[in-house]
Amino acid sequence: MSLFPAGEGRVTVDEAARYTRGADAPAVLLDVREQDEWDADHAPGAVHAPLSGLAAGAALPEAAQTRPLVVICRSGQRSRRTAELPAARGARVVDVEGGMRAWAAAGYPVVDEHGNSGSTA
Repeated sequence: MSLFPAGEGRVTVDEAARYTRGADAPAVLLDVREQDEWDADHAPGAVHAPLSGLAAGAALPEAAQTRPLVVICRSGQRSRRTAELPAARGARVVDVEGGMRAWAAAGYPVVDEHGNSGSTA
């Protein structure tokens, strides 16, 4: 049985948190925003792989190579398109509706590049 329900391409932030938070999380939260966005705010424990690199053929970070992926961006637009890239490489992928804006609005933690409390614009 797959981690993600059949036909599921998008998940809510609550589902994303359930799939990716904690030491035994079954999936990886893959943040595809560019470096300056990542530095300003990201979910603790997320793995960073900028869309520009993935689109240019860069490999997924090691932590994201063998596990299902929950792709997130700022608002959910880039992640929806970006999810197709690792899926084409055989990864099990969904993206997060509303992106980091929805993540922060739902009260999930956000940190900056130094691990301090961040804010999502």
